[in-house]
Amino acid sequence: MTVGESPLGAYSMRNRPEDFVVHEEPLYPPSGEGKHTFLCVEKRGQTTEQIARALARAAGTSSREVGYAGRKDRHAVTRQWFSLPDVDPARALEFELPDARVLEAARHGHKLKTGHLRANHFEIVLRGERVGGLEQARARAAELHRRGFPNRYGTQRFGRDGDNADRAREILESGRVPRDRRAARFLVSALQSEVFNAVLDERIESYDGVELGDLARVEVSGGLFWVDDLARDTERAAAFEISATGPIFGTRMRQPTGSAWARELAVFERFGVPVPSALRLPKGIRALGTRRPLRVRPVGLAVSGLEGGGGLQISCSLPSGAYVTVLLEALVGAVTDASRRGNSPDDPQVRGVSSAQPGSVDDGLPGANVVARDPEQHDENDECRTV
Repeated sequence: MTVGESPLGAYSMRNRPEDFVVHEEPLYPPSGEGKHTFLCVEKRGQTTEQIARALARAAGTSSREVGYAGRKDRHAVTRQWFSLPDVDPARALEFELPDARVLEAARHGHKLKTGHLRANHFEIVLRGERVGGLEQARARAAELHRRGFPNRYGTQRFGRDGDNADRAREILESGRVPRDRRAARFLVSALQSEVFNAVLDERIESYDGVELGDLARVEVSGGLFWVDDLARDTERAAAFEISATGPIFGTRMRQPTGSAWARELAVFERFGVPVPSALRLPKGIRALGTRRPLRVRPVGLAVSGLEGGGGLQISCSLPSGAYVTVLLEALVGAVTDASRRGNSPDDPQVRGVSSAQPGSVDDGLPGANVVARDPEQHDENDECRTV
């Protein structure tokens, strides 16, 4: 059985917040000194933006001064890091927040920026009875450890109505400076994601392999190189030392050669995206471009049955930018999201521009180098740090 196929039918997730637990693994610990304060906050039933606003009120500062590495889903119990300007850590530990509490607080030298996290650890309960479901999920988990799973952007990235990428094309075609540059940045990121997914679809049968001309990424270092020795690099890919990459288009995106580049060019043309040298964006928006690996390997993936039956317990860590919803689909097939039955206007997925949670976390934009030229906005790093 290959990744993407499943005889298991649908499970359901996020039937209650405790069924979806996410702990952010920071890229670095706070140093203990500096003009900013890092806070580890546990929240339940709240969006990241809601907690950021609550922290700003408690600290007596603007919500624009609050930093965080990535968005975490409302319909979950999550732990994540925030930063505030020059707040006494002891005072921060006493903040009263709605359905949230500050667990740790320490000083650091700079504001926390989007994408500054190493990984997210998930503890997920899937509910539903399937004959042989546990054994088949465990067998699939072993395959995913060996091959990885396709590093696709989840449907959340494209907005409630699925039209974020179409709106981005309108921005590119008109050349007009958008009134809301932050919203435009999210829209352009959706188009980047759509193009990447289309290139991945072209290689879905061999997403874990390489071909001549590929720009491959070294898993340990993150460095990129062109595949020029197919026999050698096929062995390295099989050993998960390297992975082929796909495009996050932009003006400085590195490109593969040969048939790999021809395939990407065909996708660019199909989606109305100029080649990097011809890409022009409205003033105030820039997309430098990067490469995203076609696959990702879950760390510590474990599957067990719920006590008394009735579902599965999934545990794993994923690098920032990988979608746990995509992993779950590769593991057990289609999964119903019970939280979608009652979304409110405060949920990112319901607003006109989706913040596109990667499987309930959004750790940066797909090109995390799509940047609004606004001194109050973060420069995002490559989302394939995860980038």
